[in-house]
Amino acid sequence: MDDALTALLHDVRPRGALFDRSLLRPPWSLRFEEGTPLALLTMLSGRAWVTSVGPADGPGGAEPVPLDPGDVVIVVGSDPYVVADDPATAPLAVVHEGNRCTTPDGALLLDDLPMCGGDPDALDGLPMCAGDTDPADPAGATDGRPHGVLLKGTYQVAGSVSARVLDALPRIARIPAVPEGRPALEMISREIRRDAPGQQVVLDRLLDLLLVSGLREWFELPEARAPSWYRGHADPVVGRALKLMHGEPARPWTVASLATAAGASRARFAQRFTELMGQPPMTYLTEWRICQAADLLAHTDDTVEAVSRQVGYANAYALSVAFKRTMGIRPTEHRRTVHR
Repeated sequence: MDDALTALLHDVRPRGALFDRSLLRPPWSLRFEEGTPLALLTMLSGRAWVTSVGPADGPGGAEPVPLDPGDVVIVVGSDPYVVADDPATAPLAVVHEGNRCTTPDGALLLDDLPMCGGDPDALDGLPMCAGDTDPADPAGATDGRPHGVLLKGTYQVAGSVSARVLDALPRIARIPAVPEGRPALEMISREIRRDAPGQQVVLDRLLDLLLVSGLREWFELPEARAPSWYRGHADPVVGRALKLMHGEPARPWTVASLATAAGASRARFAQRFTELMGQPPMTYLTEWRICQAADLLAHTDDTVEAVSRQVGYANAYALSVAFKRTMGIRPTEHRRTVHR
């Protein structure tokens, strides 16, 4: 595990939320109140708008973000958001945790939408549900306006390392379509037209691929202002040191040994690392070790002593001192907190 994006993929848990045959007839609008920390959205057909409507966004919500076919939008945080064919279209359904769906006034919806756990061939309750379509034109259209085909994956995210990725993202990150297309999205589009064993597993893996490739594209955009840990990987000196620190945190690294491994003098390495990363090498290494320790304490039954050796500390006492200084609590307190 030599970088934070790799750690994110290990820590996310896709929930199989795929709106494969939810063909949405304009006007359509969905409000999502699932409370998941991360969601991925893309349109296979039609245009949509994504609007954050959390408490911090004000009465009318935040500025709507367009979502065209081939675009990918990543939504960060558990606050509600709306996906609609037009920013002015009021929500017609609310999607809650566990794919429980209601009307805006709270009436339960059972069979109207596949996203609500219903039958995709029994779409006769909501006007926005497109129902049967021409197989030659699966999206179809109403009054010249294409039906929307929404693809969405929701993820449970766990881990202090993954928090580094999410903290570097805005509430809604839009990755525009690219001329060469997105192979993962094209594969998803083909797969959802099949009916074969193991389909959901394939789709979950493709959604993982789409998420990580989308994140990499986002961090390459000028407006993204990629975090230092991402930019550092492109530097021949700092990048080599980062891979070593991430991949082997238990080794007794020093500035001198990292400099040697990175092929630079100690002074040049320390200066370059600090300039690019905004902190000295050993400070960064300490934070990385503590992040990994926090995740091990949260997700394994290893003792504090065992965790300390896995992340480069001589014993539980040494880890406890560093953990308290960085996180503000002791390792045992952290474990109790996350297991509540």
